[in-house]
Amino acid sequence: MTFPKTKSFREKIPTSPKSPLRRRRSSWTSSWLNNSTTSFKQVVSAVMQSQSPRSISKPQTPTDFDRTLSLPDSLLLKILHKLPESQNDDVSLVCKRWLNLQGRRIRTLRVLDLDFLLSGKLLSRFPKLSNVDLSNACIYPSRNSPISLSHKSISFRVSSSNWDDFVEENLLHSETVDRGLRVLGRGSCDLLRLVVINASEMGLLGLAEQCCDLQELELHKCNDNLLRGIAACQNLRALRLVGSVDGLYTSSVSDIGLTILAQGCKRLAKLELSGCEGSFDGIRAIGQCCELLEDFTVSHHRMDDGWIAALSCFESLKTLTISSCPKMDSCPGPEELLGSCPALESLQLKRCCLSDKHGVRALFKVCDGATTVHIQDCWGLDDDSFSLAKAFRRVRFLSLEGCSVLTTGGLESVVLRWEELESMRVMSCKNIKDSEISPALSSLFSLLKELTWRPDTRSHLSSRLQGAGIGKRGSKFFKKR
Repeated sequence: MTFPKTKSFREKIPTSPKSPLRRRRSSWTSSWLNNSTTSFKQVVSAVMQSQSPRSISKPQTPTDFDRTLSLPDSLLLKILHKLPESQNDDVSLVCKRWLNLQGRRIRTLRVLDLDFLLSGKLLSRFPKLSNVDLSNACIYPSRNSPISLSHKSISFRVSSSNWDDFVEENLLHSETVDRGLRVLGRGSCDLLRLVVINASEMGLLGLAEQCCDLQELELHKCNDNLLRGIAACQNLRALRLVGSVDGLYTSSVSDIGLTILAQGCKRLAKLELSGCEGSFDGIRAIGQCCELLEDFTVSHHRMDDGWIAALSCFESLKTLTISSCPKMDSCPGPEELLGSCPALESLQLKRCCLSDKHGVRALFKVCDGATTVHIQDCWGLDDDSFSLAKAFRRVRFLSLEGCSVLTTGGLESVVLRWEELESMRVMSCKNIKDSEISPALSSLFSLLKELTWRPDTRSHLSSRLQGAGIGKRGSKFFKKR
């Protein structure tokens, strides 16, 4: 007996390609391999992780991988440079690679512990440094003391028992500082600027041989012997020498050191002498040998009389700054023998005593060709002292700030003689009154291109608050209704 042939179960299944039963569930390997952007390395890594127990609870996907691994360091550095500086610390915490890349971005660093440099960790962490400040690292601090002492760029903790001699007693020995300079020289050939305290001649020579591109140097506790190593710094452009600092340390830079400096650094463009000794001979040697010097600063000077006369030897000098000097030059020599700086453009006097008429007269005579004159917080500048400024022949800009003794008449007697004056700034000079301005001075003000006039801060504040009701009796504001 034959039965009709029936359809099998498979034949009953719809053969439409759109049927869900027709579709075959694709595996994760086929979906990855069909993706042309997936690398073979990612596939192998996924297979290995799929064998681990973690893959059961949390399957891995291509988005779980660090896509920055495929970027070269040069491209990633360009991306990191676009980030704001406030995110630098966060970037270094992402991974070790980003930590190293962030270290390569750092160019300027202030070192607080010299052991960090001696161990080699500094240069391995920051291999591209160009500006290094070792001033704080050269002093052994009192870490447990709550007292902090700051002097300009130097800041450290001191104990209350040995306040006066703390820095002298806690300065690292010159040999230790020289070791740090040797380590820095071997690993930082891109060094452009260095600040150091209590280095020696040999340490500076070794650094100069390995860092040929060094352009700016700041030497604290400097002396004549240390300056012998300056000659090896052939590309030096800016130099700051700090001899003695009251209350911190003492050292001596005399005419001998200044002469060595002049003969060894003939390409200097900027020089600052702070707390240095010397006289006419040392300053003249610098002016005659450093023919490219354009910016010269003297602060806290301990020089002998007669040094101002040597300023006329600076033929290329454009800016002269004298700051924090309790005296100028009590015996500058005969006025008829004083020369002048032919290229000088700007004279800046800050926190100086100008009561010595002989020194002020000699200084203004040497700087008679200056076009810009800044006088800030200088005591002793009365009408008689300021009248010596008539020696200036072509002043175009005058700035007076904190000259509390100078009066309106003293200012007027000088500025009316300057025919090329274009701009003037007068701030916090309490003896210069608006009510004392003469018609001639008022006419001069109308011809100036720029005028900043706030001689008396209190009167200016009163005029600003006039009509505001501030300073009246409180009953005006709290009346009963």
